Amino acid sequence: MRPLPPRSRSGAALAAALAVVVLVLAGCGLQPAGSYVPPVASGSIERIEGLPEDASVTVTSKNFTEQLILGKISVLASKAAGFEVTDLSNVPGSLPARELLRSGQADVMWEYTGTAWLTYLGNELGIPDQQEQWQAVYDADQANGLTWGAPAELNNTYAMAMSRKRAEELGVQSISDLANLPVQDLTFCVDAEFNSRQDGFNPMLALYGLNRGTVVPEQNVGIYDTGAIYGAVDQGECNVGEVFATDGRIDALDLVVLEDDRNFFPAYNAAPVIYTETLQKYPELEAVLEQVAAKLNDETMRSLNLRVDVQGEEPEQVAFDWMVAEGLVRPAE
Repeated sequence: MRPLPPRSRSGAALAAALAVVVLVLAGCGLQPAGSYVPPVASGSIERIEGLPEDASVTVTSKNFTEQLILGKISVLASKAAGFEVTDLSNVPGSLPARELLRSGQADVMWEYTGTAWLTYLGNELGIPDQQEQWQAVYDADQANGLTWGAPAELNNTYAMAMSRKRAEELGVQSISDLANLPVQDLTFCVDAEFNSRQDGFNPMLALYGLNRGTVVPEQNVGIYDTGAIYGAVDQGECNVGEVFATDGRIDALDLVVLEDDRNFFPAYNAAPVIYTETLQKYPELEAVLEQVAAKLNDETMRSLNLRVDVQGEEPEQVAFDWMVAEGLVRPAE
């Protein structure tokens, strides 16, 4: 889930680690214990005409809340389209999940454009323009046997947030607005990685004219565990905190995401990625997943994540309820 990830390990060490994980996950064709989804019938996602009775796909995902929901959504969409589905969601780690897809042991996975560009494809800097970033990973991953479907609006990138009360008191709507605040109000909570990265907190401050050590004194910056930042902002321990744009705690705590009006943060739009050989066999699969992507944005994803992380619901039920509500599928009779 982490945008602006650490640099990847060496090729040999990475290949060995991936091989072990892939064998554990995919050996013998076993599905994980959490592979259940409610039965569905076609809604706006209709059964593909002429699809063979034995047509099958394997869906994978990473093992954090948002990815589990997106994985279950893909399972449900594929079932409604008429496929037999093997559910290999909940894979521990981005790289092992990616390897399942790249090796053809999985057919469908939701991925983030920035993650692919920086972590898998080895580029140093992300691309803030969302369409340009998607096109760049689409083009690059063709050589890896992967085809990116249409991206969703949901952009799970870094963001800066404030409590709604404090933002309204200080008249802040964008990151640029922070430059108008007195020094005592320029207080920040960030995690250790974002704080120290060459493409993280300090360059962001510099771009917005808030240079650290001069405009923003060192004592105004608190280093927190990532999950603790949300509560720290809510409780007033700092005015501005680093968050992830689709985290359900933003809504749960009524935080306000500040507009990144100078486009510092790279794009991390989610999109379905399909093993190209599978797409050549079942080209209609791309349009099935495109129906889903067209309905997902930051606000929607935050609300779905909230139901799991804050309200304790199961990802498969949250995915099912949303798809039924959107008319994508119907409950099976």
